[in-house]
Amino acid sequence: MYIQLFYVIGYESYDLYSSPNIVRVIKSRRMRWAGHVARMGEERGVHKVLVWKPEGRRPLGRPKRRWVDNIRMDLQEVGCGYMDWIGLVQDRDRWRTLVSAVMNIRVP
Repeated sequence: MYIQLFYVIGYESYDLYSSPNIVRVIKSRRMRWAGHVARMGEERGVHKVLVWKPEGRRPLGRPKRRWVDNIRMDLQEVGCGYMDWIGLVQDRDRWRTLVSAVMNIRVP
C-alpha cells in the first residue's frame, strides 16, 4: 500500500514539475518569434504585418487581440510593459533575458 501510494504521488509530482507549463512555453516562443521578426528590416513583409495598424472604421465590440497586444501583455507580466518593445528587441542579450523570465513566471 505504502509503495503504491508513494509511487503515485512521486509520479504525479515528477509529471507536474518536470514538464514545462504549456502556457509559459507558448508565451516564450511567441516572444522569441516576435524578437526575430522585429529585428528584420522594416521593408520585409513579415515585419510590416507585425506592426501594421488597420485603417478605417472597425466593427462594434471589443477589438480583436493582435500579436503585438499579446507581446505587450507578456512584457507586463515580467514588469517591462511600459517600454518600447521593438527598441528593446535590438539588444539581444536583454531580450533573451526577458524571454527566459517569461518562461519562468508562475502561471496559476
